[in-house]
Amino acid sequence: MPADANAYGDIFGGWLMSLMDSGAGLIAARYSHGRAVTVAMDGMQFHAPVKVGDEVSVYGKLAKVGRTSMAIQIEAWRRDRHQEESIKVTEAVFTFVAIDEAGKPRAVKQEK
Repeated sequence: MPADANAYGDIFGGWLMSLMDSGAGLIAARYSHGRAVTVAMDGMQFHAPVKVGDEVSVYGKLAKVGRTSMAIQIEAWRRDRHQEESIKVTEAVFTFVAIDEAGKPRAVKQEK
């Protein structure tokens, strides 16, 4: 939407990072069976702009699991509303830590 963009119609990078963080958070919560919080994100490089009106898709997968942490690889893709081709605009690895009710790290429940 226009409120999420600069004067040239390019979506703010922070808006896109927020969308990616939300997607990674869903994966972390589902895998850890509870609350998980973002603790880090690797360097992000933008390969192409996202324009107001573009369709944005975010795809993620679990890349690594530690005792309390999870690394989640996320890609963001854009598609012009009048085109079929999608273009990858950025990617990053978000690190989440599973936490308990007191906000302390807890072990990730490993799936078998």
